[in-house]
Amino acid sequence: MDVEVTDAPERRRYEARVDGELAAIADYIPTDELVAFTHTEVLAAFEGRGVGSALVRAALDDVRAQGRSVLAVCPFVSGFVGRHREEYGDLLYRSRTGTVRD
Repeated sequence: MDVEVTDAPERRRYEARVDGELAAIADYIPTDELVAFTHTEVLAAFEGRGVGSALVRAALDDVRAQGRSVLAVCPFVSGFVGRHREEYGDLLYRSRTGTVRD
């Protein structure tokens, strides 16, 4: 299954599509220094097929390319980063005191 992920900044979300059909979304709030992921949803027809993970991976890769940090408010994004800490742990927002926020 080929999952295509795009940023839809006018909707403030990343979208995952399978064969052109919307399969999942990851809502976010952008700032100059970070992207706060607030909600992730996989449509019922695509649950359990790895679409959510593909969406979050692509979104995190995009945030990294922008040079921003991630504030993982959404439990799905937070769990994904927790399971892939070696790959994405460096993206987690650190407050000025050095505290990691995920």
